[in-house]
Amino acid sequence: MRQDFYATYFALQSEHWWFTGRRKIFIDLLEARGPEKRPLDLLDFGCGSGAMLEHLGRFGTLSAVDAEPQAVSFCHERGREEVRHVPAGTPLPFADASFDLVTALDVIEHIGEDVATLRELRRTMREGASILVAVPAYNFLWGDQDEISHHHRRYTAGSLRGHLEAAGFRTEHLSYFNTFFFPPIASVRIARKLLRPPRPDRSDFGLGPKWSNRLLARVFAAESRLVKGPGLPFGVSVLALARPA
Repeated sequence: MRQDFYATYFALQSEHWWFTGRRKIFIDLLEARGPEKRPLDLLDFGCGSGAMLEHLGRFGTLSAVDAEPQAVSFCHERGREEVRHVPAGTPLPFADASFDLVTALDVIEHIGEDVATLRELRRTMREGASILVAVPAYNFLWGDQDEISHHHRRYTAGSLRGHLEAAGFRTEHLSYFNTFFFPPIASVRIARKLLRPPRPDRSDFGLGPKWSNRLLARVFAAESRLVKGPGLPFGVSVLALARPA
């Protein structure tokens, strides 16, 4: 991600509708379909500025890493001293079979060799452990935010499943999400491509009025029941819950 946007995200992650809505979706899915054993040994891979850590901590003992020193500094500012800096592409500083649950939430799209990274995460997982992976969906939605975030790709449900299987995982649950807002988001992104040059200096994340932010957060979070149940057939993002094969 562009370094100058970390401070913006750090300020927004506790209240912006996109961050708060997706947190509810992730936590509800882990409560419903994650490992039954508690407490868990858990790794949050690519934790960013650390907004998810306090929510994931309910599941057990938490470890976390990020490749960006600035992100790690923001985590430490939150008081999350357990977060460690691990440069991209280097082995994780954990023994084999260390974790019952691994999360990689909007992370692997930033990595050139995503399958190799998933294999390294698999190495750290115990028998019967779960991994929750979330990524942006559909290449036709590529826009300024992908450039700002230094994404390598967007995924479909099928390609995410394929990358997980290539890394030695068996996908147990697969769903798109951010489905309710898909029509306006897709319309805006397609229109921007057609009507103006790229603007990689402008983020999609603006807070707006408090009332509209709260409303958007509730609508987004309302997808949780469908995501953890039958799943959703399309959306701006896609997630998978998988286990080592």
